[in-house]
Amino acid sequence: MNYLILSLVWVGYCALHSFLISISLTNYLTRVLKNYYAFYRLFYVLFSLILLVVVINYSNDIDKEIIITYAPPWSIIRYVIMYGSLLMFFWAFFFNYDSLSFFGIRQILNFGKVKNINPSEALKKNGLLGITRHPMYLALILYLLCQNFRMADIVANIILISYVIIGTILEEKKLVLEFGDAYVKYQQEVPMLIPFTK
Repeated sequence: MNYLILSLVWVGYCALHSFLISISLTNYLTRVLKNYYAFYRLFYVLFSLILLVVVINYSNDIDKEIIITYAPPWSIIRYVIMYGSLLMFFWAFFFNYDSLSFFGIRQILNFGKVKNINPSEALKKNGLLGITRHPMYLALILYLLCQNFRMADIVANIILISYVIIGTILEEKKLVLEFGDAYVKYQQEVPMLIPFTK
């Protein structure tokens, strides 16, 4: 019963996380809030992080017994992949993406300013983005697969990995709307998640 409740909690978190950044809601908030929508991204990030900490703490209280561990040489491979995924995540975050925009800081700094940006020029394809279109999502999946697992972790990680894959597909649709033909061309050149599969 505990794991069913845990599943519902994680699915609820993922559903709320997606809804708060969905095209329909963000379009509505853009119309209602007008220039003040610049503050929404920061709210979204802070709210999501606080709620994530609550859900993780709830998961940690479900059970303590580790049922899957890695023995050598798998433990060595595990650490290489785990730390490699962390390096990939933070490299992409700081060097391939605009971390200020991710947290909503740039939107606040540009509050009230009108900026005309050519979507094809704003689309980045360098670095890790030239190998996979979503390096941070790939890194997150690899990291989740390299943990010592309790039953609660297995339940949570199945839901999270499914959510990342579904979320990536949904985000692709948003990016096509945002960047148009430039992104369609990018999709043809670079794989979505798994490098070197084109």
